[in-house]
Amino acid sequence: MKELDWQRLVAGLESGDCTPFIGAGMCSGILPTGRELSAEWARRVRYPFEDKTALPEVMDFAAIHNGDAVFVKQEVLKRLAGCGTPDFDDPHEPHALLAKFPLAVYFTTNYDKFMSQALTKEKKQPKGVICPWYLSSADMAAHFGEPLRPTAGEPVVFHLHGSMDEPRSLVLSRSDYVSFLINLSKDYASDDRKLVPVSLRPWLTDRPLLFIGYSLQDWTFNVLFQGLRQTLSEVHLRRHVSVQLPPPDLPPHRRRQAQSYLTKYFDRWKISIYWGTVNDFCAELRLRMGWV
Repeated sequence: MKELDWQRLVAGLESGDCTPFIGAGMCSGILPTGRELSAEWARRVRYPFEDKTALPEVMDFAAIHNGDAVFVKQEVLKRLAGCGTPDFDDPHEPHALLAKFPLAVYFTTNYDKFMSQALTKEKKQPKGVICPWYLSSADMAAHFGEPLRPTAGEPVVFHLHGSMDEPRSLVLSRSDYVSFLINLSKDYASDDRKLVPVSLRPWLTDRPLLFIGYSLQDWTFNVLFQGLRQTLSEVHLRRHVSVQLPPPDLPPHRRRQAQSYLTKYFDRWKISIYWGTVNDFCAELRLRMGWV
């Protein structure tokens, strides 16, 4: 990532002029990866197809196999709840690092409450909010209640793909992802936004976005990116950053080619790529903040 990108990012984080999007890579070493969870469920339901690491497809099969999609989601949440929590006293912990900045809104596609817990550790009062993609139109309208008014001291953590508090809300299977995207498309076409409240829209359209914990290869990032493309096309003046793992299983020369192509592709949407792990990124961010 270029030096100017770092300067913009640090300035935005320090001033609160930044909106993080938090993915599963933030929980590395604490929660199972999507591939690990998929392999576990593939064994559990005797998934008959070849690719047993494709979580959305495996969970689609599991839901049909069990005859109850909500039960499957409850079982997944039991598995995650037994994994423990990060050490928020560790200065290198990614959630703890983000919680130190004066940010008012955090979007996450994770089900866990780690971001809210890290914010609480910083003496802030976070409000967790779930995207109502799984509700009927009538129920969506009443979901948020009073308009949200996030501040740095009382930030909103918005769970786009569901939360451990509500099993029905999890975007887990392929069918869930399709339903989520369909509802998101309908929401963009409507003046009455129901999935992401109007009061949070400025944090999507008026601020630089920081995508952290995602892989270009996973469903979550691709669904998220496709859903945000219309929003990003409306943001003409801001530059965004995405922390991405290098493409896996490629020889060095092909990896460089792939990274060059992907860097140029995302540059069309004003997204600068940091190639590396979440821990690498956080270590460099701490260094640039003088927090070492």
